[in-house]
Amino acid sequence: MKRSGLTIAFLLLLLCLPLLPVRAQGVVPDPSPDAGTKEKEKDRARKPALPAPEEKVSQTHHTLTLGGQTIAYTATAGTLLFRDDDGTPQASFFFVAYVKDGVKDPHQRSVTFSFNGGPGSASQWIHLGAFGPKTLARDPEGRALPPPGRLVDNDYSLLDVTDLVFIDPIWTGYSRPLPGEDVKKFTGFENDIKSVAEFIRLWTSRNERWASPKFIAGESYGTTRAAGLARYLDDRHGMQLNGLILVSSILNWQNEDFHVGNDMPYLIILPTYTATAWHYKKLPPDLLGGDLRHALDEAEAFALHDYALALLAGDRLAAGERREIATRLARYTGLSVDYCLRADLRVEMGRFTKELLRDQGKTVGRLDTRFTGWDLDAAGETPEYDPASAAVNAPYAGVVNDYLRRELGFKSDLVYEYFSNKVRPWSFEPFYNQYVNVAEYLRQEMTQNPDLKVLIVGGHYDLATPYFDSVYTMDHLGLPPELRSNIRMIQYEAGHMMYIRRSEHEKLKRDLTEFIALASGGAKPR
Repeated sequence: MKRSGLTIAFLLLLLCLPLLPVRAQGVVPDPSPDAGTKEKEKDRARKPALPAPEEKVSQTHHTLTLGGQTIAYTATAGTLLFRDDDGTPQASFFFVAYVKDGVKDPHQRSVTFSFNGGPGSASQWIHLGAFGPKTLARDPEGRALPPPGRLVDNDYSLLDVTDLVFIDPIWTGYSRPLPGEDVKKFTGFENDIKSVAEFIRLWTSRNERWASPKFIAGESYGTTRAAGLARYLDDRHGMQLNGLILVSSILNWQNEDFHVGNDMPYLIILPTYTATAWHYKKLPPDLLGGDLRHALDEAEAFALHDYALALLAGDRLAAGERREIATRLARYTGLSVDYCLRADLRVEMGRFTKELLRDQGKTVGRLDTRFTGWDLDAAGETPEYDPASAAVNAPYAGVVNDYLRRELGFKSDLVYEYFSNKVRPWSFEPFYNQYVNVAEYLRQEMTQNPDLKVLIVGGHYDLATPYFDSVYTMDHLGLPPELRSNIRMIQYEAGHMMYIRRSEHEKLKRDLTEFIALASGGAKPR
């Protein structure tokens, strides 16, 4: 029986042998494609070839009077192709650049690259709200005129002190990946930095501006991008910046991420609660009797000391101590002691915006707490919408579409994606199992480029990126003492977009003018 079984197995092996490719005997597998592959090749051949992508540019010439000085400048609205290492076009970046006419020596004229954040935001806010030669017409407190809105000359434009390039990252504005390209190549923390850095490198080369002092100005998530860019541009291209302008900054995301087990946001946001309660006269008389800075000094000291120790103690905090902390928390927030106790001494941002003016049936804004709104459910836990965002954002979409076509001559039938969800989900690699923290990127670049200057500006009424976050983050940056003076922080009596309030926009212009001169090697600070 064993011999018979072996014989059968041997015969089966012989039958299989002719089917196996034996390269030693010169037998090679058939390289011809199967029927399915041939059909796919036919399909590709039948499809018309896409036209080669082209860059599209419109140039116009203008003048602007700032401080009695008439500035002639060239505006360029256009697209720039992003290519991979072998030169294949992959995406089209849209940008608007303003360059002062008649400057021969690039050493004498700085250039500032600017963008907003999101992720998914085009640059129209910082472009047509803060720095550009045109701005959205508003009342002195920041409210836009009735729709459709209109642009006026920007009396506080930066064009007298620096050329300006406003960048729309991929899938914002008119920037798009080319057909067949995966948007994920350009989105997410790392890919976004690499693609925007390539735009900056290419624009700088084409316009012969390597010899110019260079600045990057980012707002909100744009500050996260800006800190990453400062390091990447130096490491990859040897391009060292003169200055970073961080508008409403977020660098260490642990400080603003509300969730169970993370107590940092409650400490960081408290002074903004105080500013808001001061604005609405919800604080005790002794705090309302002085200026806002007096109230903020008290709130900041409480946040860093007794409040921090109480949250650190957790359930070990004795009942009497808990009530004492709740009483002081109520003092600095305008909320009731009972509410602070029921919130376990931890008042999340959405709850604060709903609770502070509940007796009036109003909610306060997130981007700017000076704005209020109304919800259908006045008894709800969190607001339906952000009144500040509703008041600030929408008018820009109308004016940017009109301005680009009529005044700058750039015509496109694409949707101008002023705030796009097409970039999501946004990858935060390489921050795998930790909070996003580009403060360390900033520290590294400031030590490698000790001439880099940093200006951080924030609003007292901004709950989205509280001003005290920047204070805390810079205090924990770990810079050597010699470099700490390279950082300057300034706060304004406004919200996330401090420039929408006329008085604060004027102050911002003065502060930026001084900073750019200092970082470019010019005037000393006052």
